[in-house]
Parts: sequence; structure tokens; C-alpha cells
Amino acid sequence: MNPEHTEGHVDAKTKRKRISSESREDGRSNERKKNRKMDRNKKEADPVAVERQAHVDNKDNNNLSSNQEGKQEVDWCRSQLTLKTLKADKVKHHRSKTSRKEQQGKEDQEEQQRLFSEQPANSLNSKSKRKSKDFKEKNKKERRRSGNARNQKEKDQSPKNKSTNEKKGKKENSEKEKLKKKVKLEEREDKRLKDKDIKEDSTWKWWEEGHTSDGRKWSSLEHRGPLIPPPYEPIPSNVNFYYNGELVKLSLTAEEVATFYAKMLDHEYTTKPVFQENFFTDWREEMTSDERALIRKLSKCDFTEINKYFLLKAEERKALTKEQKKVLKEEASQLTEEYGFCVLDGHREKIGNFRVEPPGLFRGRGEHPKMGKLKKRIQPEDITINCSRDFKVPAAPEGHRWKKVQHDDTVTWLASWVENVQGNIKYVMLNPSSKLKGEKDWQKYEVARRLKEKVETIRRRYREDWKDREMKNRQRGVALYFIDKLALRAGNEKEESETADTVGCCSLRVEHIRLVPLLDGLENVVEFDFLGKDSIRYYNKVPVEARVFKNLKLFMENKDPDGVSEQAPEPGHARPDGQGVQNLQRFHHSAGAAQPDHLWYTHTQNTPSEIHLRAVCVYVCVCSADMSLEEKVLSYNRANRAVAILCNHQRAAPKTFEKSMQLLKDKMSQKEQQLETARKELKTAQKEHKREQSDRTRRLVEKKEAAVKRLEEQLKKLCLQMTDREENKVIALGTSKLNYLDPRISVAWKFNVPIEKIYNKTHRDKFAWAIDMTDDTFTF
Repeated sequence: MNPEHTEGHVDAKTKRKRISSESREDGRSNERKKNRKMDRNKKEADPVAVERQAHVDNKDNNNLSSNQEGKQEVDWCRSQLTLKTLKADKVKHHRSKTSRKEQQGKEDQEEQQRLFSEQPANSLNSKSKRKSKDFKEKNKKERRRSGNARNQKEKDQSPKNKSTNEKKGKKENSEKEKLKKKVKLEEREDKRLKDKDIKEDSTWKWWEEGHTSDGRKWSSLEHRGPLIPPPYEPIPSNVNFYYNGELVKLSLTAEEVATFYAKMLDHEYTTKPVFQENFFTDWREEMTSDERALIRKLSKCDFTEINKYFLLKAEERKALTKEQKKVLKEEASQLTEEYGFCVLDGHREKIGNFRVEPPGLFRGRGEHPKMGKLKKRIQPEDITINCSRDFKVPAAPEGHRWKKVQHDDTVTWLASWVENVQGNIKYVMLNPSSKLKGEKDWQKYEVARRLKEKVETIRRRYREDWKDREMKNRQRGVALYFIDKLALRAGNEKEESETADTVGCCSLRVEHIRLVPLLDGLENVVEFDFLGKDSIRYYNKVPVEARVFKNLKLFMENKDPDGVSEQAPEPGHARPDGQGVQNLQRFHHSAGAAQPDHLWYTHTQNTPSEIHLRAVCVYVCVCSADMSLEEKVLSYNRANRAVAILCNHQRAAPKTFEKSMQLLKDKMSQKEQQLETARKELKTAQKEHKREQSDRTRRLVEKKEAAVKRLEEQLKKLCLQMTDREENKVIALGTSKLNYLDPRISVAWKFNVPIEKIYNKTHRDKFAWAIDMTDDTFTF
């Protein structure tokens, strides 16, 4: 079939198809190439003829504007591009399917005829020719791109490559998993580095940097502010409050205060009249007028259901699963991470008490006159913030603002507010292991050491004051004698009915002292009986020097039992000049020493502590071969215990004391039985070895001997532990050990005793400065 015999106007596409079809039928590849070349040449020539024909058919359209002409040219070029793309796709991907080719050929022929009929009349100009040529080249690239995309799509959809695609998908998923793991590893590494930085900061050797003498405590301070307690959550509607047997719905404020009392219903405090009276007075102030008119007596109030509700909630908290407790622990640790740290001078430091105390009922120590009063909720508007000027001020909770923001670098607190019960200022301070706390402790002990050099001068002067003509100086001399000899606190005057009736050396009254000329063979005995700090009773009978006894009799003359002075006041009380502790301070400054109220107290405890520990050191040196580690620790505790007894550091016996002691006794009885059995087995093994004299029996004897020795050591350890607990039953050993005894004394005294046996982890962090700088040659 010859293409030259084609009748009428046949487009280039039809001719190409005929030629390619004949060449495939003949199977001659060379002829196919030639025919394709001819088709390309005709294809380049055909658009001109088509354009001419369109020019003749569309003469009437010559009046179109230039903008319309350009738009028509663009539309035509786009349609031409679409047509050629379709042709390229059909040629590349469906050559083997003749039926499809013929169908597509008909569609293409109809499409091209439509395009020819819509072609603009003035498209024969040079501009359209250039565009036509550019589009031809562009169409070639588009044809290749679309053909490759279609080829790839068909290839992917074929069953043969389905498994390959699945493998690719799995590979992509594995790559995503690897990426996730990589991100997690990076997060863990960041956390590890952060923890490392925190650890490095915890070992910040600030004591090697020295300290400034200009009064500045820090150069930069940044923190998040205190953590405000959450708002009150009302109790469920089925938990009721009754007054005089009738159900009463309280307002939210009154209900919250009622829950404070209901929670303490089983406590001893709620049986005390002072507690009940103070609570009821403050509770009525929080009620509405209708509630005040109805509720007039506390005895008619029934808090039973509210009390049971909170007891049930406490049981539910105890019954939480391990996972639930873990979630709560994580939430608490997140809050600690956010609010429990600050940045001080570029170092991350831990904050001691970052939580604002929630509202509740005041308890106090001992028989405090204000027990039961309402501690109101602290709002951000009550809190003063202290931070650096250069850093961002911590944000207040939403809808609130701070009372005040200041930038005072001469103080060590981060936030402060005034509590409503006693009007005391509460502070947010740093942790005891921080630089600011450590510097304060170090400075305190150094001043106490310097005071040691002035002790003999002070003692000589207060002895001279016993004979002074002025009564005020005699009082001062006797007061200093008791502070020095008995380690009494200085004490001071306090407002009556505002605080508990606790006194010190300078505020003793006649009722607190009894003079006994002769008692149990001792002359000039003074019997003390009063409430000291934290309402701890101080009771002691001590012989004193004759001059002191005489002065005390003189001070107590013309006094009634209530301590009302007619002429001369008792020691340090009702001073004529109105200055007791201040008088002692002036005396110490004149002697070149420090203030007596706490530094003399510190010195008084460190000196006997060091003496006791030196005695222990001598004993350990002599008997160290026979002393176990537990015996050395017991000796150390006994030395500190002697100081605690001297300073009246007492405590109430723990509630679990009897139970823990019973457990120790049970363990001891079990060890005794095991030891008895082991000794019998040892005797049997020794008899057997005596008969046989073999290696087996010898090894058996050695094994039984080792078991007996191990059980004896365990039993001895339990006995020492029981003795230590029994002796510490009512002694607060930690008070003097952590607050008044110079830690360098304990560090210098070790004698092969690990520091972990003397101080736990928290205490080691607090005294890191002492542990690092102290060697065995240190003396207080």
C-alpha cells in the first residue's frame, strides 16, 4: 500500500500509522527506520499546510484583536501539546495491540480535525511558526516523561512486580523505624548529657572560688517561681454535712474549711478546747450570713461522712497499682524538674521548698495558744519574687500577678510571703546542698572557731561580773555562766498569748528555778524545769559554784511565784534596761567575740564533741584490732549523743519504736537458734574429723567454723543495732549532728570508717565542702 495514493486530505498521523503497520507486517527493520524518518519529515511539513488551510477557512476572523489572537494561539498550542503527548504515549506503550492502535488513531484523527477547524486565521505569521517549533521540542521531552511515568505505573501494577513493591514498602517502613530509633537515641543522649551537667553542677566546688566581701550573695539568679497549690475540689454530692441532725449544704468556702477539720477528726488535736474554739471562730468568718445564723455550736456539727470519705480516698491511694503509682511519681518528678531547680551564677542548683504551703489548720508545737486557727490560701498576689534583673521574671499563674518583683542580690531567698496566723514571713530557699547554704554553714563554723580563742577572756570577765556592784552586770555574768556550762539557748522576750510559753536563759522566771542547798550529797544545786525550743521540756539538776548560787538567791528575793519583780529581776528577765540578749551581745562585742545567741551555742557543742571523739580515737587506736565497723560507728554515735543530751535535743519516742524493737528481738532469737545449731554441727564435724582424719572431714570442719563465725558476727551486729536504737529512743541525734557540729570534725575522725556510715547521701551533698577540704590533721 503506497502512501502517495491516499485520497483527500490525510493527516500526518494516519500516514505514519500506515507505514509503520506495513513495516511490521514485512518484518524488515531497516525499512521501518526509513519510513519513520519519512514520517518525521512529513510531520514537520504538515503543520504549515494545515495552517494555510485554516487561514483560508477563517478569513472572516481577521478582525480579532491582538489580545484575542494571542490567547487563541496559546489555546491552540496547549491542545497541540496534549495531542502530541497522547500520540507519544500510544506509540510507546501500545504498539503490540493493533485494535487499540486503530481505535486511538480514529480518536486522534477526529481530535486533530476539530483542532484544525478551530485554528486562528492569522497563525501563519512568524511568531506562531517559532512557537510551533518550540512546542515540538518541548513535546518530545513531555512525551518521554509521560511515557516513562505510564510505563512505571503499568509495571508497578503488574502481578510480577507486586512482591517487589511490597519489599520496597517494607524497606521504606524499616527506614522510618530506623529514623524513629535514631530520634529516640538522640533524645536519650540529650537527657544523659543533661543529667551529666546536673551531676557536674551538684559537684560544683564553689568553696575553691572564694567569696566576695561586698555583701552580694549572687550575681545571677533565675527560677520559675513557687508552685501554687491547686484550687479546692468540692466533695461529691452524696457526702453530706449535718448540723443538729439535719442536712446542710455548705458554700464552697465553708465546705473547704470543714474538710480541714474532718480530716483531723481522729487526731488528738480535735479533742483540745483551744483547738476547737480557734477553729470554730475562724470557720464562722468564712461562712455566709445564713450559715452563721444556723451553725452556732461546734458540738452539734457532724463531720462523720466527710471523715469517712477522706479515709476511703486514703485507702484508695494505698491500693493503687504499681503502674498507677509510677504515673503519679513521674508527674511529681516533672513538677520537681520544672519548679525544683534554679540557675545560680550559671550553675543549676536545687531548691529546698518550692511548694507554697496549702491551706489548713494551724497545729503548732506543744500547747500553742493559736492551734486550730485557719491558715488561709496563699495567692500569687501575696507573693514577692526575687530574681536577677537581666533574666525573665517568672510568669504568674493565668489570671494572677505577683505582689512584687525585686532584684536584691544581698538576700538568699527566691520568693516570700506573710502567713496569716502568726504574721511570720515564709521564704522559698535553696536546698541545704547549695552554695548559699554551704557558705552560710562554713562561715558559722569559722566564726565559732574564732570564738574559741576568746573563750578564756570571756569566762574571766563573766566571773568578775558576779561580784559587780551593778545588778545588771551580775545578771549578765550568771546568764553567760549557764549558757557556757549547760549550753542553754539565750532566749528572748515574746508577746504573751501569741506564742507557746517557751523560754531561754534570758527569759527564765522564778517558777522555772528551784534552789536546793544540799541534794544527794551535792551542795548548791539548781533545779531547772521549763519548756525550751519547740516546747521540749528541759529538766535538769545541776550543782553550781557558790557565788552563782548566792546571786540566784539575791535575784529571786521579793518575787512572787508568778515572777513579778518588786526590786531585782531574776536572771535575765525583766531587765531594768529592757535589754537581755542585746546586753549579752554588747558584752561579747566588747570582748572581741561573736554574738552569743547561736554562735556560742555552736561553739559549746563542737568543743565537747571534739573532746569525745578524740577519746573515741584513742580508744579505737588501742582496741582497733578487736573493734568491728559497727562498734566504731556506735562509739561515734555515743560521742554525738553526749552532746545532744547536753543541749537537750530530745524528741518523742517514734510511734513504730516498739514494733521495730520487737522485730529486732525476733531476728536476734532466730540468729541465736541458728548459731546454736551451727555449733552443734561443728562439734559433730570435729568428732568425725578426729576419727577419719581425711581431707573431706577437714573441709567440712572449716566450713562449719566459717558458718559459726559468720553467725556470731551477725548476732553481734544486731545487738549493737538494738543498743544504738534504745539509746537514741528520745534523743534527736540529727539536730546537733547536722546543724551545730562542724562536719570537718567528723570527716577528720574516720579510722577506716567509710564516710557513708557517718553521713547518708543527702548529708554528704550538704557537707561536700567539708569532705573535700578536710584532712586527718583538722582540729576545731
